[in-house]
Amino acid sequence: MSPNIFLTDDQVLIRDTIRKFAEETIKPKAIELDDKEEFSSDLTKQMSDLGLLGAFIPEQYGGSHLDYVSYIIAVEELARVDGSQAATIAAHNSLGVGPIYYFGSEEQKQKYLPKLTAGSLWGFGLTEPEAGSDAGNTQTVAVPDGDDWIINGSKIFITNASTDMTLGSTVLAVTGKKPDGRKEMTCFLIENGTKGFNPTAMKGKMMWRASNTSEISLEDVRVSKDAVLGRVGDGFKQMLATLDNGRLSIAAMGLGLAQGAFELALNYAKQRITFNKPLSTYQATAFKLADTDMGLELARNYLYNVCRMLDHKRRISKESAICKLYCSELAHMAADHCVQILGGYGLMKEYHAERFYRDQKLLEIGEGTSEIQRLVISRLIGCYD
Repeated sequence: MSPNIFLTDDQVLIRDTIRKFAEETIKPKAIELDDKEEFSSDLTKQMSDLGLLGAFIPEQYGGSHLDYVSYIIAVEELARVDGSQAATIAAHNSLGVGPIYYFGSEEQKQKYLPKLTAGSLWGFGLTEPEAGSDAGNTQTVAVPDGDDWIINGSKIFITNASTDMTLGSTVLAVTGKKPDGRKEMTCFLIENGTKGFNPTAMKGKMMWRASNTSEISLEDVRVSKDAVLGRVGDGFKQMLATLDNGRLSIAAMGLGLAQGAFELALNYAKQRITFNKPLSTYQATAFKLADTDMGLELARNYLYNVCRMLDHKRRISKESAICKLYCSELAHMAADHCVQILGGYGLMKEYHAERFYRDQKLLEIGEGTSEIQRLVISRLIGCYD
């Protein structure tokens, strides 16, 4: 990995600290946890001790108050070793804590953020069985009842929603109609244990098998008006802003996975002798590695630059879509090349290549598919004016 001359000393320290932790603590357990499809509270608590559950949250709420580049570097370094652990941290920060910090009232921040930066997790209930990319087709409904709201519906593929460390989830629901006929949507903060609110872990996943993925059923869930995140009707706008930021963490996961797959393939190719010379010296192999390295350099520099834009409060809707699209497809290429270079060994679970290959696929689907990213970019460059 080429040194990035624009990183500060603190950012380099964070990179080296998380890399050491990932190599020494996560990597020895990654294959076993993946095989058992087991969420690790122990590893999550250790990541919490490193300050990763409140990465960019101010210290007044218990957070580490990192700049966004530092947070993204941390996610990248986790994904370089294990996408499951990176997913736990990325989803908790970008989708869980982020909306409360950016859109919540001061009372909501004081109530939840100190707990969520100290070891509890929070989910983001957006996706539904009939409303994934088509978020406007949300079927979950919240109806006012005096000073309360009654919520019914379901969510699916929600990260961190049903662990023994989960405090609750943000849920997007339809609360009415706008003057133009479109659905009015509102976000609600709902704690686990609330009557009728039932998160359940989903098993049998191809990827991120050591992260928690849940479906949530809501049956006459009663919450007070204090559970509304921000203002009634702001839910869709909050969701879009959350996804803009969240796409950077998915991009970081793609970048980290690509880096890990590249290093594994390069080291193997240099050591593997075929026909009396290293596999890395064959042009077919060398070009795969060169293409991956080129992609890594371009992706890292662009992603870090977009994070700096976010730190300066610049709008990043197009740039975050580009990051997510490019880095997820880079991860696909890197993982594919890695398995191909390792050959038969790349197909065996005792090596990390096949796990990289499985984990990368969600990066092209979660938080907006590659097709949706291209739609976002094409709209923002004026294709449909």
